[in-house]
Amino acid sequence: MEFVGIESVRFNEIGLVPAVIQESKSGKVLMVAYMNKESLAKTVETGETWFYSRSRQELWHKGAVSGHRQRVIAASVDCDGDTLLFQVEQTGAACHTGRKTCFYRGLCGLPGKDDRSLSVFSDLQDRIEKKRLHPTEKSYTAYLLETGTDKICKKIGEEAAEVIIAAKNVTVCADAAQLPQLREEAIGESADLFYHMAVLWEAVGLTVQDVAACLAARSRKEENKKETGHCDKTF
Repeated sequence: MEFVGIESVRFNEIGLVPAVIQESKSGKVLMVAYMNKESLAKTVETGETWFYSRSRQELWHKGAVSGHRQRVIAASVDCDGDTLLFQVEQTGAACHTGRKTCFYRGLCGLPGKDDRSLSVFSDLQDRIEKKRLHPTEKSYTAYLLETGTDKICKKIGEEAAEVIIAAKNVTVCADAAQLPQLREEAIGESADLFYHMAVLWEAVGLTVQDVAACLAARSRKEENKKETGHCDKTF
């Protein structure tokens, strides 16, 4: 990645630049605010987000009052230099309403949420973590975590076998009318497998972000069997 200094940022006619704030672990856009040169410099200096309030005409440190601070994980500047993107570790809620993100309302006439977003994986892990910390009597997730890794690993083996069977059924299907149902079964079995993998990660102290980082590192190591393990794991 190419890096540029603050002097490369193009502030508008009143000395401001929009800053998009994105949660690093989920990819969710949390909020959009404005920075001036001073607040941007303080963000770089402190590693936490600072903004410029257009209504109060003063700097404000995100979370200084509420405690819902944003620790900067990464920052980038768009091609024109007039928009900033910050990936952050969000403590608590980003929105003043108490919601995680300011973008909680849909626009009439258009879909309000894309259920295919990969942020669902991060949301799943958050829910699993809550069940570990606050187990409930009838929760299957809490039951697995309390039973231990042997039980979870056994379930992963069973689910992996079911994924294989479902995938083979799709492959050998000769009836086009049955194919959509078989594909749905393969999707469902894959979701079951991923869920149990996420429970295992929680049980042993790993996260989906750890796995994503590993995949990202492998994608940068073309054809290197020694570093990536096997040639079929390179990109």
